[in-house]
Amino acid sequence: MISRAERSTFSDWAWTIDRWLLAGVALLIVCGLVFAMAGSPPVAERLHLSTFYFVHRQVLYLGPAILVMIGVSFLTPRHVRRAAIVLWIVSLALVVGTLFFGQEVKGAKRWIFGIQPSEFLKPAFVIMAAWAFSEGARRKDVPGNLLAIALLPVTVAPLVLQPDIGQTMLISLVWAGLLFMAGIHWFWIFGVGGAGAVGAVAAYKFLPHVHARVTRFLDPQAAGQGVADTFQADTALYSFISGSWFGKGPGEGTLKRILPDAHTDTIFAVIGEEFGLFVCMGVAAIYGFIVLRGLYSASRNDDAFCGFATAGLVMLFGLQACINMAVNLQLMPSKGMTLPFISYGGSSLISLALGFGFLLAVTRRRPHIEPVVETEHASHAPMGAPA
Repeated sequence: MISRAERSTFSDWAWTIDRWLLAGVALLIVCGLVFAMAGSPPVAERLHLSTFYFVHRQVLYLGPAILVMIGVSFLTPRHVRRAAIVLWIVSLALVVGTLFFGQEVKGAKRWIFGIQPSEFLKPAFVIMAAWAFSEGARRKDVPGNLLAIALLPVTVAPLVLQPDIGQTMLISLVWAGLLFMAGIHWFWIFGVGGAGAVGAVAAYKFLPHVHARVTRFLDPQAAGQGVADTFQADTALYSFISGSWFGKGPGEGTLKRILPDAHTDTIFAVIGEEFGLFVCMGVAAIYGFIVLRGLYSASRNDDAFCGFATAGLVMLFGLQACINMAVNLQLMPSKGMTLPFISYGGSSLISLALGFGFLLAVTRRRPHIEPVVETEHASHAPMGAPA
């Protein structure tokens, strides 16, 4: 006994999926391959790898990512919730595992078994929080808001211990947006805001790398006086200045040859140098369109869970893009965070595809049709006759 609304064929998928969101992410994927060919060769050469090593790897990751995104987009909201529970439990266990068995890179343990589990924890957390908030709004006998509040510290505590303050901040901001959407009492909003401020001050006081980055951002002249230098941030900013409005042309950039992480965290600066500020604004506009389209869909969705999940997932997507671009433009302290679907990275690309698959799944149009029982009598009934 199934409903027509839950039958998932490719034809149904093509007509019920939000094709504007799909077109937006497809455009980003194509742009990512073009920009990877511009930004990754100098990094590969510095590491004594083949010139297009990272481009080839990105193409290899792209196949599974597209399959994951399309496959997940077929899920019903009920199956999205079930998948998120499993993903959250497994990802959180792996994040905790990194604290003991993870590979240490630049003073932080974020990798285990060749993946970065925090990337997969983010979309799962958003779905879980959306579910809790929606249940709290729909049913007064379910302590959904309290469950959502308890979910945040359980999720971010292992991230703080890694330490990964950037992902912690991103998850917390998305959670705060969902909290505001839930219409919770102002007392809790101010309380959560105060707790966040205390946490930020504590991170600045007790985490040396956070202290160094914030101090370097607020006072660039402090570089070299017990504070790390500003070479990467300055070089990224000079890349935009050098490229001006129209850029130097594909492959003609020079600063990318000395720019650290030109294929990942600072690829937006490479885009600025070679393609110009107009293209940078176009890329930002694509992200803005996807976010606005997602928020519009969330506002029109009659299902509370789908509305919360849609808003949370597009906030996660948009805030990650904003943080990456802001860091490249020296508008906020340095933070290693990828530009969605454009930066190189297997874990990042597949987790983004997973999150976007969730987004497509919860924004699919599902007509309210009563369940249909297919019987032998119905199958042999003449057309137009009652079954």
